Amino acid sequence: MKIVRVQDIIGTEREVSDKQWTSRRLLLKKDGMGFSFHETIIKAGSEHTFWYKHHLEAVYCVAGNGRIKDLATGEVHEITDGTLYALDNHDKHTLYGGSEDMRLICAFNPPVTGQEVHDEDGAYLPDTSDS
Repeated sequence: MKIVRVQDIIGTEREVSDKQWTSRRLLLKKDGMGFSFHETIIKAGSEHTFWYKHHLEAVYCVAGNGRIKDLATGEVHEITDGTLYALDNHDKHTLYGGSEDMRLICAFNPPVTGQEVHDEDGAYLPDTSDS
């Protein structure tokens, strides 16, 4: 059994951030669960384009608000507390922070290692390691 407290992640290598977002990686590939699990804070008024070409992601909003735009269709969806979106087709999208910070709970498959950085397309490169 694993017990992870977000307050124990803050300020460690499992917390990654810039001025517009913070990601706290509660479970990573090395934890052996077959997925990674994150708490992500998207700052109010920010804009982010992502395209997880090598990962599927499910995201559940537990606080705040924003919008997501599917860049293939142009569709825009409101995100509020209680909304889940699933990027089940490696959907290229833009995420917009709303009037207050969004707190999102995210699962990635395959799991991330925690060392990834977004490339020029907003994607994480595939992990090719065995561990």
